Amino acid sequence: MRWIKDVKYLGQGYMLELCFDNDEHRQVNLQQYLTGEIFEPLKDLNFFRQVSVNTDIDTIVWPNNADFSPDFLYEISESSTRAASPLKNKG
Repeated sequence: MRWIKDVKYLGQGYMLELCFDNDEHRQVNLQQYLTGEIFEPLKDLNFFRQVSVNTDIDTIVWPNNADFSPDFLYEISESSTRAASPLKNKG
């Protein structure tokens, strides 16, 4: 099972860079996954940018408690070609 250590909003659309427990940086576009009542507020980019890591559940969350499984995020994300550097949450 994977877990997420850090997250960074990439400044466009619904793109995030995630740092996983193995220090791998991966990028994910969540636009197509924002379906259902809990994810509806995330369609507002101002709200989407408020993403953070909840260390109690080791994944990303938003203020309305929406979250995604870290294993699912790993599966749908792509390896980042950017240099590995410490991420800072811009939420």
